[in-house]
Amino acid sequence: MGRPVLGLLLVAALAGGAYLATNFHADVRRGHDGRVQQITIVPRADKPGAVLPGWADSTTNWPPIHIATFHFGRIDDKTLANRQVGNVLARLFPGFDLVALQDVRATDRRRMVRLIDLINSGGHAYDFAVAPAVGDSAGLSYNAFVFNTATIEIDRAMVQHVEDPANRFRHKPLVGLFRANGPDPSEAFTFKLINVHIDPTRATVELDLIDDVYRAVRDGRPEEDDVILLGNFATDHHPMGTAAATTDLIAAITGTPTSLSGTRTVDNIFFPRRATVEFSGRSGVVDLMRQFGLERQQAAEVTDHSPVWVQCSSYEGGSLGHVAGNTGRKAR
Repeated sequence: MGRPVLGLLLVAALAGGAYLATNFHADVRRGHDGRVQQITIVPRADKPGAVLPGWADSTTNWPPIHIATFHFGRIDDKTLANRQVGNVLARLFPGFDLVALQDVRATDRRRMVRLIDLINSGGHAYDFAVAPAVGDSAGLSYNAFVFNTATIEIDRAMVQHVEDPANRFRHKPLVGLFRANGPDPSEAFTFKLINVHIDPTRATVELDLIDDVYRAVRDGRPEEDDVILLGNFATDHHPMGTAAATTDLIAAITGTPTSLSGTRTVDNIFFPRRATVEFSGRSGVVDLMRQFGLERQQAAEVTDHSPVWVQCSSYEGGSLGHVAGNTGRKAR
């Protein structure tokens, strides 16, 4: 091969590399052991229309998203300064695209900012959302959403507590509206989350209200039929009780304990059976001790709950990127 040909090939390679660097970046997803599980090349935020020659947005098969619920608690300066806890959190959160967090024990948002800084120390782009009232009251804990901005979009105007003027909930459910980031907005999966933390000392009263909360959120925006209920329900049974049949909600996890003691399934994710066809059928419970090589006491320093996750298509209706329904019990 002559030098002129080699020169042309080198110029072409450099030009292609420059094009990729200018218009795209690598979204690196890591598993709970910190190892790279998947690398996705996505357009830069400032180049929303950038595509490789021959690619079309409507046919790009974006990977599925992973939604989790995690009753954490103890997000304080002491916890975040604990090197072992920090290492677990920095490796745990990047395994999910969106996490509904319960029981953030703080009176303001500063410690959530520290948590996000910890997660992003590995080169990620996560953010968080809480209700506007956080920081304005003397509440000792609140719920939050943590999400990967590369794969999830949020309508911050829709992040709010469920109205509860009689203060029947000790921890008001938090509602958020989301969309998968990647597919064309007209094709992307949109959904609502209701982030719930039932107080075990008031479980009978609060669980009796959950079906009303679900219907109010669902009927408040009828055009959005994908309403997902998730969190800590303080019970092994269906939180809707006898109303379960009319709401048609199914549990992502059955028969797998979510408490560190291994005796109860109190954390779960519930889908409307007929509406959320985007659910791939894959779900799981993260065993923190096995996943991170922790002793029981070490795991208890992080939380006494296990994160629960589900996998969903990035596309509305699951027409693209949908994974066949092979139920799993292992995180990515």
